[in-house]
Amino acid sequence: INTGSRYNPVRNRWTATTLSAAPTARREHTAVWTGTEMLIWGGSSELGLLNTGGRYDPGMDRWVATAMTGAPDVRYLHTAVWTEKEM
Repeated sequence: INTGSRYNPVRNRWTATTLSAAPTARREHTAVWTGTEMLIWGGSSELGLLNTGGRYDPGMDRWVATAMTGAPDVRYLHTAVWTEKEM
């Protein structure tokens, strides 16, 4: 599924994230936190392996698709890290 929620531990409350421009449903992908956004990449879906991703800004509750120019090949069950500049 491509739904999600964000959790506020101070208020002990879940809030649904927007689906507008959200990436396609996937599994076996990676996600990293940049300090302001969550980046997701790759994984697999019912249709096959993915080389797409998205950036989620919880402050704006907004998804933006990642650029495809120079994107890596499809991958799943991989690892990703945030270097303070790049995923």
